[in-house]
Amino acid sequence: MQPVLSATLESNLAGVRARIRNAAARRDGNAPVALVAVTKSVPPERAAELAALGLVDLGENRADELERKAAWFAERGLQARWHFLGHLQRNKVRRVARVADVLHSLDSLELARLVEQAAGESGRTLEVYVQLKLWPEESKSGLDPAALPGLIEALAGMPHLRFLGLMAMAPLVPDPEAARTVFRELARHARALGPNCRTSMGMSADFELAIAEGADVVRVGSALFEELSR
Repeated sequence: MQPVLSATLESNLAGVRARIRNAAARRDGNAPVALVAVTKSVPPERAAELAALGLVDLGENRADELERKAAWFAERGLQARWHFLGHLQRNKVRRVARVADVLHSLDSLELARLVEQAAGESGRTLEVYVQLKLWPEESKSGLDPAALPGLIEALAGMPHLRFLGLMAMAPLVPDPEAARTVFRELARHARALGPNCRTSMGMSADFELAIAEGADVVRVGSALFEELSR
């Protein structure tokens, strides 16, 4: 069953996609930037509208909400590519590994081993981004960049995990230059790992800045759903 589409959501999506294209064109003119819709704040019916509009990359921050939305989609025969974006607690690894297609928040060798085991038990392969901590903020998770080479080497021996690239969260501060510093540093680490290393960075408030600094994937929520909850 196809959802009834919201004209506002369709307009918002078109606007975000246009902003992404324009930012990418100003950067280098040809490299595409992928969009992941952060659906953590909306009901599954709204997420299904996005999928019907062609945006099937949907992101959740909590294991229970990921499971709930994925089950809702499956019951209705709807397709999505599920991204887990939040900090992954050890006791939620199996639940996420059974559902998610992409994990953006791999932040330790211990977690990598747990996800590898859980993915293997489920007969699945997860694509993963390693989250780096590039800003001294206690609330932010992430791997110390000094530990990155060892984790990359370990991932090469984990058959149920496919390394895609690096992820970072910008600080929630008024100064946009703080975000630029994080994005630029993440892009530097990605370049050091080779041309196939992708970067997941940038959200509603700063995705154009992230694209300017080299983002390959942006994670956008509120810019897609503004005006819909009023």
